[in-house]
Amino acid sequence: MDIPVQNISTDKFLEKSGQKSIERDTAKSGTPVCITPSGESIIRIDHITKIFKEKNRTVTAVDDISLDVNRGEIFGLLGPNGAGKSTLIRILTTLLRPTSGTACVDTYDISNDPEKIRSIIGVCPQNSTLDVELTAYDNLEFYGKLVNIPDSALDDRIWQLLEMTELADRANMKVQTFSGGMRRKLEIVRAFIHHPLILFLDEPTIGLDPESRREVWQQILKLNEEKTTIILTTHYMDEAEKLCNRIAFVDKGRLIALDILENLKRLIPAGDLIEIGFDMIDDKIVTAIRENDLINSVQIKEQKLIISAKNGSKVLPAIVAIFENFSLPILSISIHSPSLEDVFIYLTGKKLDESNNGEKQSALKRQSL
Repeated sequence: MDIPVQNISTDKFLEKSGQKSIERDTAKSGTPVCITPSGESIIRIDHITKIFKEKNRTVTAVDDISLDVNRGEIFGLLGPNGAGKSTLIRILTTLLRPTSGTACVDTYDISNDPEKIRSIIGVCPQNSTLDVELTAYDNLEFYGKLVNIPDSALDDRIWQLLEMTELADRANMKVQTFSGGMRRKLEIVRAFIHHPLILFLDEPTIGLDPESRREVWQQILKLNEEKTTIILTTHYMDEAEKLCNRIAFVDKGRLIALDILENLKRLIPAGDLIEIGFDMIDDKIVTAIRENDLINSVQIKEQKLIISAKNGSKVLPAIVAIFENFSLPILSISIHSPSLEDVFIYLTGKKLDESNNGEKQSALKRQSL
């Protein structure tokens, strides 16, 4: 059985964090244009929806999302596979048109000014696009020419990026000899070769080992120090906690929370989180636990009781006693302070790595072919 989880509306979070809809104007031709931002926003998303149609069914990949991204920040988009993160990125980078709604990237509208937007952004997609038969230098040179970097400046820029990634000594080695972490660092700086205002990183550390992930994190922080706004999609909580100034939770295409890390953690009632694993459960146990004054909330999710308590160590013996009174065994017990993962569980009732969006994921993959 599932205990209903609090559903926080998008509007509530946008209001709390001071988000506003995109300001728009109308040119003499009657075509909507983006107003030059007067505040800190560099990306402004206004009620974006993307619906994919496939035979006799439709899939809503992005569902009425509105938010702002501040200039110079590392902005995290978190959600499980199939939540709509990559689809939203593809819309902002002008690879997809939204079904409804609009967005501005700097002063440009995603529908009216796609070429101008592409000139001020860099994109590192989830799947590698490096040519492994070419050297590191050749990969950067080829991309630099594609984005029209003058030949007089390209060589210096390539060596600058190779030094930044500590790959200068491997400049003339084929990429097929590189580790996964080395390839990812090269791919990230390749997207940065033309000094973009905004860098989109879609799951930049997926599939990497812990050491390689930390190396990529350092690379991202270095790029951000150059006053580049970074949009980071990930389903790794530790990655978001380490890198992001603000974090947006996306689930089933909808924005469910947006704030700085500290404020997101405050969404969970104050106290510790206790997880109790079980084979069988009785509704009377849940009722008995809730009667304790130190208990804030109780949820049941996939053979676990998730309990928020004001003083976990003090209340735990009473919880164990309740199970004993009902003669039901406890398989596991853990107690800890709230984490970003716990916030997501609190808001959605499931863990971030739970992929219950298989149909949506398959549909999106087919649409991208």
